[in-house]
Amino acid sequence: MKKLAIYSHCALDTISIDGNSYEQIGGAACYCGIMARELKFDVDLFTKYGDDFPKQYLTENKINLIKPDSSKKTTKFSIAVSGSDRTLKIENECDPLDFSNTNADGHIVSPIFHEISTDVFKKINENSNFLFVDPQGFLRQKDSEDNIFLKKTELDLTNVNAIKINPEEGQCIVDGTHDEMMLALQKKGIEYVLLTDKVNVSLLVKNRIYSLKLPNKTVHDTTGIGDIFCSTFTCTMLKEKDFLWALCFAAGSAQAALESNNVGLQKIPKKGAVENNASYFYNLVDFRDL
Repeated sequence: MKKLAIYSHCALDTISIDGNSYEQIGGAACYCGIMARELKFDVDLFTKYGDDFPKQYLTENKINLIKPDSSKKTTKFSIAVSGSDRTLKIENECDPLDFSNTNADGHIVSPIFHEISTDVFKKINENSNFLFVDPQGFLRQKDSEDNIFLKKTELDLTNVNAIKINPEEGQCIVDGTHDEMMLALQKKGIEYVLLTDKVNVSLLVKNRIYSLKLPNKTVHDTTGIGDIFCSTFTCTMLKEKDFLWALCFAAGSAQAALESNNVGLQKIPKKGAVENNASYFYNLVDFRDL
């Protein structure tokens, strides 16, 4: 069985949608980890949480937790969702993550807020066969009111195999139009550059951009959709070694999660739904040369 290692904090989220408030557990740790288990991967999860965190969600899914316990409380966000837009506030930060070696087939580095130091990131990078990065937590800063905003940040992306950005994140790492940002990231040595912009998903490989549009009609809770997408892309790449299938599977899992209309971790889709969507999307991929 293939193994995925994930570096990310678990989180406790208060999600407000249409005047309703939901207490949820989240963070890329949970979404990526449970999605990978659904795709039949072993998972080593490098994370930290406090005694306020209901870890049974992870243990029930047979995720291997690597030194997760912290004397601090779990990282906590309050998230206001309006359509496909979200505003975030950070209410608590847990301890940073340590590096330990693991014999995984691939790694996902997906910080949610400053839990991965430059040094730890460098060590993961040096010890990974296939490294997927979602840079959001490297770019996030907080203002005096604890509101989260993104800030231009120097990241060493040498030896990163795949990255996922949205347009706002891209502007914090490189400059230009969508195409120019993807090319600039590719120039840093990244083989697979994914850009997600609401329902539009693009993948740059060599000199070609492959794109898909998700047909989801209504968007309910978008929390974790990006993590589900990243985890599925990475697992499919490790299993199939085919970036086009990986793109279709990733888009298929995001679509299945959105269609569920569920909130939080309840929206993580079943393998069968992901496969059905992937087969459907495979015939809809557009491509153009740059």
